[in-house]
Amino acid sequence: MNWYKAFSTEERTTFHSAFLGWVLDAFDFMVFTFVMTSLITLWGVSKGEIGLLSTVSLLCSAIGGWVAGVLADRFGRVRILQYIILWFSLFTFLIGFAQNMQQLFVLRALQGFGFGGEWAVGAVLIGEIVRPEHRGKTVGAVQSGWAVGWGLAALLYTVAFSLLPEGLAWRSMFWIGLLPAFLVFYIRKHVAEPESFRLAQRAIKAAGERPSFLRIFSPRMMYTTVFSSLMCAGLQGGYYAIATWIPTFLRTERHLSVIGTGSYLAVLITGSFIGYASGGYISDRIGRRGNMLLFATLSALCTIAYTKLNFTNGEMLYLGFPLGLCASGIFGGIGAHLTELFPAALRANGQGFAYNFGRGIGALAPALVGMISAKTGLSNAICILAVAANAIVFVAALLLPETRGRRLDDARDPLAAPDASPAAEHTLQHRA
Repeated sequence: MNWYKAFSTEERTTFHSAFLGWVLDAFDFMVFTFVMTSLITLWGVSKGEIGLLSTVSLLCSAIGGWVAGVLADRFGRVRILQYIILWFSLFTFLIGFAQNMQQLFVLRALQGFGFGGEWAVGAVLIGEIVRPEHRGKTVGAVQSGWAVGWGLAALLYTVAFSLLPEGLAWRSMFWIGLLPAFLVFYIRKHVAEPESFRLAQRAIKAAGERPSFLRIFSPRMMYTTVFSSLMCAGLQGGYYAIATWIPTFLRTERHLSVIGTGSYLAVLITGSFIGYASGGYISDRIGRRGNMLLFATLSALCTIAYTKLNFTNGEMLYLGFPLGLCASGIFGGIGAHLTELFPAALRANGQGFAYNFGRGIGALAPALVGMISAKTGLSNAICILAVAANAIVFVAALLLPETRGRRLDDARDPLAAPDASPAAEHTLQHRA
């Protein structure tokens, strides 16, 4: 953690804000994966309907993430981040009062708009603040906050469903989702806009022309936009196929109790935490592309083993660690990679679109798992979707340039797209 000790005050407070924001957003979002079985029991809904609730939230988050990125390029990362956190917290809280599937559907959709925006803006903010040599591991450490939030949700799930009636327990988990709103006070007081953003705004003002948000689809940027979006679709589709359905898989096909499921998830989440953090270190060591190729392969292999091989329940407990590590390690380098792929004036826009387009496509995975499971079984459905998604990541990563070591000093020419030529890539690798 020497890189953390070397942080300036600005880098440190921004890191704290981004990390805590991701912890609390993960808690709010992952709560739903724990209450799905209760909704099936209490409301008599099907697995397909539950998958649809997961999908609508992710689809709306894809739209919200891109919109938030566009707004962050125009009005500032810090300002938009505060509005997003308030929005997401409010609608998570309101889900706890839903009385039927129609209300739950609408509230999940509105929650999704905020969820997508938080990562899109937060990742750009931390990527622009932190120096290049530490960008991968810092963004990876922020990503590890997802596992912390997931772990808090698992802990609350175990406590709430052990102490409260099931009909009240699931609601109480959403009511606690109001907590992230208080993070806004810290952000407002301690976090400033990145210098690269301020310089880009001055350059745009001096030029007298603000770039259209559609510039990421121009011939100069189209290649980067398309393949970064495909990569994000694969990594998120694989992740959501696993994360959304694993608690239900453990309870329905492995027949584990609430406490037993919590034990398995504790191992899985611990592996996930280490995966996020180590993925950032690895991406700084072997490059963004190398990190993607490594973890896409390992994640596919672990998913096959977890869902298809005939392990005992005790062996499954230990296998959850590498499954969580590999499924999450792939995210350790994605934030830094996307930040480095897009120019200053379009950075939040491009990164928000790529990541959230990927989320929108990946959002189909939970619903597809629910539908496919009706014919092939839940374990088969999870395995098929996760392996196919990781294959997409592998191919897209090969087609994108390596960006490790790239400096975000293009603010003086805010529309300048990073040079993706082989010569430039060699220079970047040599500098790193």
